[in-house]
Amino acid sequence: MFNTPFVLLFALLLTLPLVILFAPRILPPRRVTISLPDELDDLALFRRAARSTVHRPGSISRLGATNAKPKIAFLFLTNTDLHFAPIWEKFFNPKKSKHRNFNNLYNIYIHADPDSDVKSPGGVFENRFIPAKKTQRSSPTLISAARRLLATAVLDDQLNAYFALVSQHCIPLHSFRYVYNTLFRPRIESTRFPAPLSFIEVLSEEPQLWDRYIARGKNVMLPEIPFDKFRIGSQFFVLIRSHSLIVINDRKLWRKFRLPCLNVDSCYPEEHYFPTLLSMEDPNGVSDYTLTNVNWTGSVNGHPHKYTPAEVSPELIRRLRVSNSSFSYLFGRKFSPDCLLPLMNMTESVIFRG
Repeated sequence: MFNTPFVLLFALLLTLPLVILFAPRILPPRRVTISLPDELDDLALFRRAARSTVHRPGSISRLGATNAKPKIAFLFLTNTDLHFAPIWEKFFNPKKSKHRNFNNLYNIYIHADPDSDVKSPGGVFENRFIPAKKTQRSSPTLISAARRLLATAVLDDQLNAYFALVSQHCIPLHSFRYVYNTLFRPRIESTRFPAPLSFIEVLSEEPQLWDRYIARGKNVMLPEIPFDKFRIGSQFFVLIRSHSLIVINDRKLWRKFRLPCLNVDSCYPEEHYFPTLLSMEDPNGVSDYTLTNVNWTGSVNGHPHKYTPAEVSPELIRRLRVSNSSFSYLFGRKFSPDCLLPLMNMTESVIFRG
């Protein structure tokens, strides 16, 4: 018979590979923190962007042209390859001649988690990656990444007037021509040049609001953010330039939202910071709704519904466009990577016809 120490050692050797294999799935992931060097590096970027000139109609662009048209900056926040790059490529570079007057009315910026080994899809995305830092879901690192994108776009081109944050799981639901006209039509058609809106979801009466507010501790957000000022909303948005500057200039609210959460299950800083900040700073300047359609029916662990190839159809695209506001949804989320082929088959006949 084997003695007891030998049996224990043998059992340990047998179970060790299983522990190594399953421990990452059982134990909570290690929380990514923002180091002091990273924070100082971001602050330097934000200060440079804040000092940049805000574009106004008729001002001189970086290329020296006067009365140049405003642009849309598309900010891709990703930790995987850009699965739907071929669709976005056709979105930015349509072949139809009637759309050519919309060329060069956009810029692209990509923040890819440096640990994810994201490959450039080439084309319009080539050389559009910005210096990035590690990100993690349900952590302030996603706020930092979005601010980094905003600051880079503000600094890069004074003609960037709208800033659309999207993910690798997003697709356009209309042509670029439609998106551009939707965002800029109120300013183009009115002789009074009314102030444009930022399109960001701002919710104040959700049942989970209190749990999210106290995720860092009961009174931690005070006095800067009382509970009646706390908001939640969508992670993805379309901001005007002045609101982008508010975001990159903020220090007060950021000091609260960068704190670690005690209750990780109720902690989604990327869904709290932007709606709270903008609703406090300029409540009349935000739409309170997003232009990105996300299906939260049957969500799992805070993740929205992910569309599969079997669900992709012209009817789905038309349904995703419908909203309760006066604006159509411009982007749709969340699609699995294997939806690329059926979506590509509908780009000219369905998606870009709207």
